[in-house]
Amino acid sequence: MSNPTSGERQEKDLAGTHVTLIPVKAFSEAKVRLTAALGAEARAELARHLAEGVIRSASHGPVAVVCDDDNVAQWASSHGASVIWAPGKGLNRAVAYGVSELESRGAERITIVHGDILDASGLADLPIVDDILMVPDLREDGTNVISLPRGAQFEFAYGPGSFTRHRAAARASGHDVVVVRDLLLGHDIDQPSDLPPT
Repeated sequence: MSNPTSGERQEKDLAGTHVTLIPVKAFSEAKVRLTAALGAEARAELARHLAEGVIRSASHGPVAVVCDDDNVAQWASSHGASVIWAPGKGLNRAVAYGVSELESRGAERITIVHGDILDASGLADLPIVDDILMVPDLREDGTNVISLPRGAQFEFAYGPGSFTRHRAAARASGHDVVVVRDLLLGHDIDQPSDLPPT
C-alpha cells in the first residue's frame, strides 16, 4: 500500500492538542487467543467493535490510529481518526513511531489506548497530570493506557509483564508515574475468560 489514507494530509497541525493514539492490527488477525471460543469472523467483528468503542470514548481531542493494514486504515478514516501508516514495525516500534509522528505535528500530550478494552467510557474521566499516567489491565500484567507528555522519551515494552516494565521505563525517563486502577479501562479482551456473558 502507498498509504493513501495517511494522517499526513489530516490534522497536520496538532499544536497544543491531547491526542489519543490507538494501535490496531488487522482485524482478520486479531484476538487469536480467543480461537477456542470464537470463529475467525466473530473474532474480527469483536476486534472492530471494541476498537470503535475506544474511538467513541476518546472525546478530549483528536484520535489517530497506527496500523499496517489497508482495511484498518479505511475503517479508521471512516470513523474520523487520522491514520499513521507503520508497516512491519510490530507493536512497540509502531507505537513509538506514532508518538514521534504526533509530536512532530505539535501534539502536547499523547494517550496510547489499546483497542480491545471492553468499555472505554472512563477515558474522559482520567485525571489530568503533568507526568506519565498508566492504567494496567485487571491482572496488573499488561498496560491498557499510557498517557505521556510531549518529549517523554519513553521506551515502550508491550507484551506479557509490560506494566512492570513500563513503570520502570517511566522512572528511567525521569518522570513521576500516576497509576489508575479502573475496573472498566482495565478490562481488555485477551482470553476467553475475559469475554462478557452472552
